Amino acid sequence: MYSTIKTIFTLFPLLFVSFIVERQQYTHRNNMSMKPLSAKTAAALDASLMSTLGYKLEQLMELAGLSVAQAIYADYKPDQFSNVLVLVGPGNNGGDGLVAARHLKLFGYREVAVYIPKQGKNPFYANLQTQLKSFNVPVHTGELNNVLKGRDLVVDALFGFSGKPPLREPFNLIIDEIVKLQKRENVKLFAVDVPSGWDVDEGPVSQEYMPDALISLTAPKPCSAKLAPHVKHYLGGRFISKEIAEKWNFDVPQYQGVDQFVRL
Repeated sequence: MYSTIKTIFTLFPLLFVSFIVERQQYTHRNNMSMKPLSAKTAAALDASLMSTLGYKLEQLMELAGLSVAQAIYADYKPDQFSNVLVLVGPGNNGGDGLVAARHLKLFGYREVAVYIPKQGKNPFYANLQTQLKSFNVPVHTGELNNVLKGRDLVVDALFGFSGKPPLREPFNLIIDEIVKLQKRENVKLFAVDVPSGWDVDEGPVSQEYMPDALISLTAPKPCSAKLAPHVKHYLGGRFISKEIAEKWNFDVPQYQGVDQFVRL
């Protein structure tokens, strides 16, 4: 009897580990089976959300930006990554970045700054920047190298699914500097929806630029299949009904509680 009990206690840790591994593998397979959205489909879906469901662009940006900030907080805590720079592009991806910057400041990140190489034309962007100033989040438009100094985490919100390679100046030069910074100082890079400069459907034009983490919005884009094994992958954008998902033939993940993102 005692030998039987001893055998059970000896095997229990192995069985427990085996269960955890199987569970992780199942979750990974289940999430990665989600159908990706091409750039064309993603653009059409966004238009449908605003025309059919009555969403405003500002609503979608707020929810998307919140999911970005929450995913960052999950794995890059403010006590370890207290100095954050958000790179903001002129389109909707940049708007998501502006919202995320505000939430990151509210989440307790000591130093959050925004860098805007080219201003967007949407008047709402000016409102978002006004909000940032009220929370003491500086908005930079000058020399990038001065803004990059001392950062622990850089958020790439330059271009989303509407961006097409090759990047033009000054955006290509910005990515070059970020790649150098990654290698030189081990700064973490968090990309929003699509790593800037990647082809949305085909993936990276150059393997030089690989983020440490990516949050896909609404649904994964085909390029996410080309992420390196070490890259953390999340999905955010908790504003899709099952009816809409079925109509557009993609899956809505099982969000937990009040979470605005899931891990893929």
